[in-house]
Order: sequence, then C-alpha cells, then structure tokens
Amino acid sequence: MELAAQVGRRLRELREARGLSLSELARRSKIGKGTLSELEGGRRNPTLETLYALTTVLGVPLSAALHQTSLRAEISGHAVDAVLTERFEEEDAVTDVYRVRFRAGMAQESTAHTPGTTEHIVILGGTARVGPPSSAAVIGPGQHASWAADVPHLYQAEPGGDVDALLFVRHPR
Repeated sequence: MELAAQVGRRLRELREARGLSLSELARRSKIGKGTLSELEGGRRNPTLETLYALTTVLGVPLSAALHQTSLRAEISGHAVDAVLTERFEEEDAVTDVYRVRFRAGMAQESTAHTPGTTEHIVILGGTARVGPPSSAAVIGPGQHASWAADVPHLYQAEPGGDVDALLFVRHPR
C-alpha cells in the first residue's frame, strides 16, 4: 500500500493546486467521490484507467502522479500492465516512457487524453492491435505505430500470447 499512499498524496496535491474540490474532480472524471477519497487517503490501489481519468481532468500526464514515488510505479488496468521507466521534461512537452504488457486476448480502450497528446509504441514480443479503433494497426515484434492520443484508442493483444512493448506518451505543456 506504500505506492497507493504516495500516489494518493500526489493526486491530492495536483487537485488542490488546480483549485478543485474532491466533489468537482469526482464529477469531471466520472470517478465516485468515495473512491477518490479512498485513493487520496492511500486506502485504495489506483487502476490504470482511474489514474488516466483523473490526470486527464487535471490536465497533467499520468507520470505527474507517479514519477515522484520512491517505488517502482507499476500500475495495472483491465488488460494492460504498465511500469513508468522514464519521464523526460522539455520546455514544450513531457514524454513518459512505459514498459507495457497487454494480456493475451484482452483489449483495453483508453479514453482521449489531453489535446495534442500522441502515443508511439514499439512491440518487443507478441502481436497487438493499437490506435484509434476505426484505424487500429496490427503490428508485431520489431514494428512500431503512432497515433493521436487525444481521441479514444485501443490496446489489444491478439489471441495466442501476451504482448510486451515500449510505449512513449508525449504530452504538450
């Protein structure tokens, strides 16, 4: 629960810095107020989907909630596990680098991120379908794809095995 406590404190800091009440952040992110309170109090482990919903409303990259933790920040979602490995801050953008695994036969649709966000993926093993659902690319080991991430997008492991990849998420400031 150490990671949950650190992420919870960081979420509260980000919310307060933007002048949002707990109720307002809950309403905008469509996360229950009780759930948000438990997250901020470190009493609940955040999921990948929940953290993305909150950080998108807060207008910050996912790594803003993770990079100041002293632990290996591994976050899991319905179909995807992600470990933040690097965070690069430039004057005009923040780029997060994640080692990700999509579970075999599973799909996760991610909601739109902040305007101007892009994603780039390199597949290390397995075959995945990635990008906006209407134009998703099917790629395998050694291949890569990029897409605008300010629209809903998909991560799907094809049946037959997990997918391991490096995911680069670039957020404009």
